[in-house]
Amino acid sequence: MIWRREDAQARRREEAEARAREAEAKARKEADARQRGGAEGERRDEPQLRPEQPKVVETRKGVRRMAEQSGEVTIIGAGAKLEGTVVSAGSLRVDGQVKGQINADGDVMLAPQSQVEADIKAQNVSVAGRFKGSIVVKGRTELNRGGRVDGTITSKTLVVEEGAIFQGQSVMEQQPAPQAQAAPAPPAAKPEAQPAQEAKV
Repeated sequence: MIWRREDAQARRREEAEARAREAEAKARKEADARQRGGAEGERRDEPQLRPEQPKVVETRKGVRRMAEQSGEVTIIGAGAKLEGTVVSAGSLRVDGQVKGQINADGDVMLAPQSQVEADIKAQNVSVAGRFKGSIVVKGRTELNRGGRVDGTITSKTLVVEEGAIFQGQSVMEQQPAPQAQAAPAPPAAKPEAQPAQEAKV
């Protein structure tokens, strides 16, 4: 049998290509495992809250704004289901499910796949998923396209994008006006409560 140099080079080239394909398949498999929440065979019993430095620019403008305004964003992952009280010293992004209460010193963003049934207190809130409960914010509440809110929103500013659904009551808080008199004002008559109506934009 006569071996030629070209045959040996072709064989080495084919072997190198096969190794490259195997390495690429392995990298893809590892990336899929990380995306599912761990390496092969590893299972997480408890959802994890992980603080991240917000250097990655997200596609949603709400997350980008949160990252610019505060130094830390805590993420509740898509596979997480939490019940109870969630407290965050910074901003919070919810990709999974939360039932209970959320208190954040920063902003709260509910991702499109999120399902939250809670009372939220925060600086600003952005809803792109499903929310049921009450929202009390000091600044701005945004209902993004595809988001749904069933409940009460108390904020200074409310933005409802086209494609969002809001069913409930909105209380628009304003800056308190300076009082010219020291005497107490007479009690105001209570307005009658109106039934909640669904608003589709």
